Amino acid sequence: MRFVNFSSVLVYCMSLQAALGFEVEEHYVHQGAGANTLRIISTADAEVFNPIIEAFQTQYPSMTIDYTIASSTQLMQALFEEGAEFDLAISSAMDLQTKLANDGFVQTYRSEATDILPKWAKWRNQVFAFTQEPAVLVVSEDEFLDRPIPTTREDLITMLRDNQEAFSGRIGTYDVRKSGAGYLFATQDSRNTDSYWRLTEVMGRLNARLYRGSHEMIADVAAGRLALAYNVVGSYAQSQLADTPGIRIIEFDDYLSVMLRTALIPNTAKNPEGAGDMIDFLASLNMRADLTLKTNLPPINAQSLEDNSAARVIRLGPGLLVFLDHMTKETFLRSWENSIEQK
Repeated sequence: MRFVNFSSVLVYCMSLQAALGFEVEEHYVHQGAGANTLRIISTADAEVFNPIIEAFQTQYPSMTIDYTIASSTQLMQALFEEGAEFDLAISSAMDLQTKLANDGFVQTYRSEATDILPKWAKWRNQVFAFTQEPAVLVVSEDEFLDRPIPTTREDLITMLRDNQEAFSGRIGTYDVRKSGAGYLFATQDSRNTDSYWRLTEVMGRLNARLYRGSHEMIADVAAGRLALAYNVVGSYAQSQLADTPGIRIIEFDDYLSVMLRTALIPNTAKNPEGAGDMIDFLASLNMRADLTLKTNLPPINAQSLEDNSAARVIRLGPGLLVFLDHMTKETFLRSWENSIEQK
């Protein structure tokens, strides 16, 4: 079938309806040729996701895409607490997406495209992964002219301990109390190695700066305000630093946490058919090398993970709910605060 190409019109809206209680970071409308609208709430920044929307509208030119950007915690509040009406929810916080499905806030969907996904890339035909993104270390090469760049967490701990004056106040990491993805990475680190807590204590002694998202950390490394940033989402680092000299992205050799960015259809969806079309499109990104280049989002590729012995995929499923238990989360955050905010 041939489709007529329409240029999407990108309109920036200053705010959503005043009735919404959750915090909106940005809101865009990609106008289609018809009256059908797909409302998406997402943690993915516009510059990352815009090429996907434009390619999707090439196949579905009549579809208007209403795209709301919010943090993972605000996305959770919108759907879990407020019952906000969105057709599709896209998030890097796999644990929060899993909780939405586990607690009955998600519609079931199945298609030929989702059937092809690996078992670890979907859960209960409700949560679907479409990218596999490592958590990386981003460093300023100027800070490592006379010292080796660490390739393991033990290397990083040793380097920071031996060069405290050089790195004091110049380390960035997530504030896991405010970042859903940061909390996910931190809890997975604590499962994978005891060195996570030692590293957190060292960063705390060196007055690490805390961030809500990857973009701010990466920008501060690029600007020289930080020497390094820990557990940055690799796809964002690739996008932001592609044209920035003197910056290096490090994938650790001891283990590499790989996050799956996921999509789901909330129960409040008014256009579940359109949401299903978008899920099918996302599930097939491994056949769109052009979009991989434009977005720097690595599509689902089981073979590439098997070829990397350090890769540790964060798997979808009930295991992600452990650290969302109220008491468990409270205990984890207390330990984290004691380590990172040393008095």
